[in-house]
Amino acid sequence: MSELLISLRGVTKRYGSGASELMALKGIDLDITAGEFVAIMGPSGSGKSTAMNILGCLDTPTAGQYLFKGAHVEVLSRDQRARLRRRFLGFVFQGFNLLARTSAQENVELPLLYRGESATVRRAAATKALQAVGLGGWEQHTPAELSGGQQQRVAIARAIVTSPAVVLADEPTGNLDTQRSHEIMGLLLALNRDHGITVLMVTHEPDMAVYARRMVHFVDGGLAEDAVNPHPVTAAPVINAAIAAVADETTATELA
Repeated sequence: MSELLISLRGVTKRYGSGASELMALKGIDLDITAGEFVAIMGPSGSGKSTAMNILGCLDTPTAGQYLFKGAHVEVLSRDQRARLRRRFLGFVFQGFNLLARTSAQENVELPLLYRGESATVRRAAATKALQAVGLGGWEQHTPAELSGGQQQRVAIARAIVTSPAVVLADEPTGNLDTQRSHEIMGLLLALNRDHGITVLMVTHEPDMAVYARRMVHFVDGGLAEDAVNPHPVTAAPVINAAIAAVADETTATELA
């Protein structure tokens, strides 16, 4: 049986108070086991992005419990949540979020810099991660010298360079054309299918969501549907075998 990785119990998120109060999440219960690929869907204002921010330790719930590997995240300090992010989570964003005047190599090294790794370790890991996403030889190019698809590949390399347990992807194909979108989805699928990285993806695109094995739908701050995808996309582009060396080098680390 797969390990229960994430568990939300009665999670609420309230913004404001009185007449201006907004309940973004209304008592969410959600379990995610290690190795799942979950698409988180819903209309604008449904709560899906709020839920993703809480799952990524970028925000905290107003009430309820968030357990990650059995640890109660909702009671962790800001520094402890930051440590959890650094050790276990990788992020991919719609807007790529790359430093414009910085090379692909240096962009990918950033998470390792925050972890205090040496320049030698950072350089070797970033090179390996870029090779894994098909960008070997592009290490010294800046974002302005890369296509949108290549920039998102750099962002994925940055997400996996720390060997995370979970990759959280927020509309990862939102700024890409159809062909580039399917290439990026193929990369995420390979990370999940071949190397066991749990993928949580927010998307409003049904043709991207079909890569996930499970679909969770939010409506008006509540969990409206949680169902297995009966026909997930299973074909993906061939991914450089170097990704295995990046994805499999996981380290058990205390959260607190």
